Amino acid sequence: MEIARAAAGLFVRRGLRATRAEDIAQAAGIAPRTFYRYFATKEEAVAPLYAAGARRWAEAVRSAPAALSVPEALEHAVHHTLTPGEGVSAASWEWVRTLMHLADTSPALRRVWAEVCRSSEDLLTSILAERTATPADSVVPQPQPQPQPHPHLRFTSAVASAAVRVAVESWAAGTSPASGAQGPAALALRNLGALRGFAWGAGEAAGA
Repeated sequence: MEIARAAAGLFVRRGLRATRAEDIAQAAGIAPRTFYRYFATKEEAVAPLYAAGARRWAEAVRSAPAALSVPEALEHAVHHTLTPGEGVSAASWEWVRTLMHLADTSPALRRVWAEVCRSSEDLLTSILAERTATPADSVVPQPQPQPQPHPHLRFTSAVASAAVRVAVESWAAGTSPASGAQGPAALALRNLGALRGFAWGAGEAAGA
């Protein structure tokens, strides 16, 4: 994570083009060969920061009270991770905004962001499978290899992830502070609210 923070700091201060992998290595206090042991490109160096935020939100869905429905658990996770001071400080959100701006101008950085989002979506699918499992599911031995999650769960995680991702990207594209009616948390809750009536559970899906 130290390498990722060093890379993000240089990207924010100098810009992406003016930053070399060697500069990141020096800022992180490592040799260039050590940098390339972990990352193939300078853009990949910030992947752990992107991933940390995405994983924090998904894990907040996992830790939400069991009595909450899926949409309530999603909203709970948004409140606890996208509100400044809860998951990330207001200053860190401004770093997020700058990194998102850089991704808009860099295909390589945009690919890193897309890969992180896909991994987060896969994690959320497994978390939703845990939350929606019936008591019988928890005691029946699972065959090897593990069966694929219900297709609707994959769709559900994609919809929920998109609601949050678009909120963060929309906020980053503007100038509003991270808190308030136009902050990432408020935008994400608005997006989730627009999905009222969506069949969040696999058993609710048509044809399930």
